[in-house]
Amino acid sequence: MKKLYVILFSALAVTTMKAQNKFNLLVGTYTNKCQSNGIYVYEFNADSGAFKLKNSSENVISPSYLSVSANNKFVYAVNENGTQSAVSAFGFDAVSGKLKFLNTNDALGADPCHLINDDKNVIVANYSGGSIVVFKKIADGSISTVQQLVQHEGKGPNVARQEKAHVHQVVFSPDKKFVLSNDLGLDKIFIYKYNPAAKNEILTLKGSVDVKAGSGPRHLTFSKDGKFVYLVQELDGTLTTLSYDKTGNLKIVAETSILPKGFTGGTGAAAIKISPDGQFLYLTDRVDANAISVYKILKNGSLELVEQQSTLGKGPRDFAIDPSGNYLLVGHQYTNDVIIFKRDKATGKLTDTGKRIELCSPVGLVFTKI
Repeated sequence: MKKLYVILFSALAVTTMKAQNKFNLLVGTYTNKCQSNGIYVYEFNADSGAFKLKNSSENVISPSYLSVSANNKFVYAVNENGTQSAVSAFGFDAVSGKLKFLNTNDALGADPCHLINDDKNVIVANYSGGSIVVFKKIADGSISTVQQLVQHEGKGPNVARQEKAHVHQVVFSPDKKFVLSNDLGLDKIFIYKYNPAAKNEILTLKGSVDVKAGSGPRHLTFSKDGKFVYLVQELDGTLTTLSYDKTGNLKIVAETSILPKGFTGGTGAAAIKISPDGQFLYLTDRVDANAISVYKILKNGSLELVEQQSTLGKGPRDFAIDPSGNYLLVGHQYTNDVIIFKRDKATGKLTDTGKRIELCSPVGLVFTKI
């Protein structure tokens, strides 16, 4: 009898483990270039790399970037639509993948391109508007009108791309006491003190850090221990390492280029993320490069290049690593597909699985639990 219990328990453990290795993959898209419903929800099997479409939104305008609530019940999306841009809230059923539209409000700035949320607020970066806006969350998961607008002013040396402020990202510090924001137009990272319960002074400026002139800071990510920030700069392919402390201070400690020696084509660095185990850093480059770079993160926070390879498509705007760390998925804005790479957890290297998700203009990829 005891042996039977052991066998049954082992079978249950294996079944549970397999169930846990299935996740929802949410993909935000542009809807103005090809036929798209907006947000797509897939079930992704992190053991096999298999996927299946579960659901999608209906008639949502260019929900390019997404942010899922911590309780997995709500999805927030920017609606990137020039001066008519907005931010929308959806109820989310993780089992069916169904999205229920709750409400939308004006972004008060053109072309919102990134957003984050916690239990009280949704914070949004307006790229063309050069501003950050904060919405309050209502009890049903919907959002208020904008409660705070923080406008950046100035310009950079690149006349074509830095003619004014271009806020490209907002990121919580690991302890959520601060919000960091990259401004591509100003070559700065801004650090804001975060006051979540405040009515309209939710973000108060603590300071800023200047990065290389003309480099165009785009996206950053924190190391797993929270002691370092890795920033990729869109305009010249710079990768900057900064130290970070719990008082919100940033300091540049290293710079390198993600461009291969002798590369003369166009560059447009995009997304930067760290593997779930904190051991490897990945980033994509667009325009002519269309490549992904892999770096090993050493104990002192420094980076060691592992490999650079093609993303096998055009316009790798975003990518996501599944929570198990087994697969890395790259979304291509211009070749209308998501390429599924197998990831070697020991080396960080990527191998093409041959699996493809075909859909219109994928821009933002997010994994959530089911």
